[in-house]
Amino acid sequence: MLTGLWKYRCIMKSPDAQAPVYVDICHRASLMYAFACLVLLEFAERSTWSERVNQAAVAVPILLFASAVATYLVHGLLRDTDNQLRRPHVLGTRHVHGTAINAYMGLLTIGEIGGFLVLFAGWARGLWG
Repeated sequence: MLTGLWKYRCIMKSPDAQAPVYVDICHRASLMYAFACLVLLEFAERSTWSERVNQAAVAVPILLFASAVATYLVHGLLRDTDNQLRRPHVLGTRHVHGTAINAYMGLLTIGEIGGFLVLFAGWARGLWG
């Protein structure tokens, strides 16, 4: 909700009534990830895996959601790009090596989708187990 306030304030201060790209992305992603957390919760409650497995399968995506929002927040504050995946990758006045970006995107993909698939498999196991 705080990202919404930030976005609104940026819009009100802007001559064209537009928030910076990554302020907007940060706000939208926060809302979508909040919904995704509720989906993870529902599947975790229905999963037949152990509590420890379910906790890990929820924690990993949530930590990655938070890290993604944090990167959007940083780009929103710095107003250094309108596309963090465009080469050269920038962070403030510095460049980030493409290997680091690719590794991070791979980690996000594996962690977010993998965590959900673990929970989904635990739910399916309960249905057909």
